[in-house]
Amino acid sequence: MPTLPQPHFDRFYNHAELTDLLDGYAAAKPRLVEKFSIGKSQEGRDIWVLALTHTDTGTHAEKPALWVDGNIHAAELLASTACLYYLDQLLRGHGTDAAITRLLDTRTVYLAPRLCPDGAELALSSRPRHIRSATRRYPYDEAPVDGLTPEDIDGDGRILSMRVQDPNGGWRQHPDDPRLLIPRAPGEFGGTYYRVMPEGLIQGFDGLQVRVNKDVEGLDLNRNFPSEWRQEFQQTGAGPYPTSEPEVRAVVDFVTQHPNIGAAISYHTHSGVILRCCGTRSDDDMIPEDLWSIKRFSELATQHTGYPSISSFHEFKYHPKEVITGTQQWFYEHLGALFWVVELWSPNKAAGITDYKWVDWYREHPAADDLKLLRWSESLGPDAAFVNWRPYQHPQLGEVEIGGWDLMNFWRNPPPQFREQEVERFPLWMNQLALSLPRLELLQARAQALGDETWRIRLAVCNSGFLPSYVTRRALTREVVRGVVFEITLPPGDPHIELISGTARVVGPQLEGHAPKASPHHFLPSRDVTADRAVTEWLVRAPRGTRVVLTARHERAGVVRTELVLD
Repeated sequence: MPTLPQPHFDRFYNHAELTDLLDGYAAAKPRLVEKFSIGKSQEGRDIWVLALTHTDTGTHAEKPALWVDGNIHAAELLASTACLYYLDQLLRGHGTDAAITRLLDTRTVYLAPRLCPDGAELALSSRPRHIRSATRRYPYDEAPVDGLTPEDIDGDGRILSMRVQDPNGGWRQHPDDPRLLIPRAPGEFGGTYYRVMPEGLIQGFDGLQVRVNKDVEGLDLNRNFPSEWRQEFQQTGAGPYPTSEPEVRAVVDFVTQHPNIGAAISYHTHSGVILRCCGTRSDDDMIPEDLWSIKRFSELATQHTGYPSISSFHEFKYHPKEVITGTQQWFYEHLGALFWVVELWSPNKAAGITDYKWVDWYREHPAADDLKLLRWSESLGPDAAFVNWRPYQHPQLGEVEIGGWDLMNFWRNPPPQFREQEVERFPLWMNQLALSLPRLELLQARAQALGDETWRIRLAVCNSGFLPSYVTRRALTREVVRGVVFEITLPPGDPHIELISGTARVVGPQLEGHAPKASPHHFLPSRDVTADRAVTEWLVRAPRGTRVVLTARHERAGVVRTELVLD
């Protein structure tokens, strides 16, 4: 049997290397890993998903499941590392770590380490480009004929910034460090000022006007999901219609075909924050029971990781008048599954900046923060995170300087030496979340003889999980989950065997989990103390020795099967 691979979490893998690595895990642990492609990207690359569960205890589709994905945005490569790190932890821990062993014996983890393989490949190329997501040209299939196109023009493998002296520029040098540019103050005049623009070449330059072109690849796969999808004029990168892109369609098809998925986490970069539901409405407008549950697991996430957990709607908007939709809305609103977005890595926090407000920080922050960031960058070595400005003779602009922050390698993703320590925070939280999913267990299966060849057959099950079988009230309102389905299967073709009372299939109730509904001090105690249990009975006419198969199943809580011999 092959041994487990020894991955390097300080580096990013291209598609071929990632495929080989996943193959290595599947070969080393065939009873714990099933690898399959859920579809092809626009350029024909496989979108890999691993089903992680102990197949000796049941198939992946018949166990409650957690979905974990990463790298839906092209250059957010640490998100893929987070998935690979979790994969490695699960496979090394099964059989030695009690929580991991129970998790893989009783639950499934569906792991999709890279949802945007084409965009990631471009980000990892020798001359990288930092597009948002997929590489298909959108909304128009034509290259720009004028304007500035960001690209690496000095051949150092990085796309940095260009600064050009201009008396009407909006930036000036920091008085304590001329490498840093800070905003020009209102009413300020008489100094040396700069215009700042991305590194790149300009087509059709008239000597005066510079317009930075959008990427011709204007898609954002995270805006292409069906729930609350909005057109381009309302949400940039949304695509021509929901699931128009093969990568998104592959995810939607797979997840809807696997209703055992009750919770999901999507890894992104960057901000060092965990985003909870709901992105399109305030907490006051959410289902209270769902909000309480989401907040409870969000608090656990913060305890495990040190990342603050905040509301997408209240605290993480690109603009205060806009809302963001994507996987979070689809998983929760459409499917009624719990969902979180993790924005990995915060250069601010790495530099010792503790009081920052995520998206708002990019609109305005004190110059002292820039100095802290620069000092942090110096600790990484010269021209690492921050590249000192150097003269460059630009073919259109003339004398410019190229330098500034390497946004791709040290801002959007952490430096290599910080990558593993950033992602190692999360497995314990994911384990706890997965182990909290609902799970059917057999309580009782018995046959009672009532007379000559007449039997009362009883099947009782319980939900041993923390969460209810439906996981969220949203799932109930969307009618995407049934109660427990009980079935009895009798040997066919024998006229002496028949079901004389009850139906072969019975849809029973939803089952609560063992999550406390209130404090023991509450003045109205819970009335149904066994709401986690369900029972059904049948009357059967059959001779002794007949074998009867009993099944209980729930889309989210798994399957229980047992066999009785009537004697």
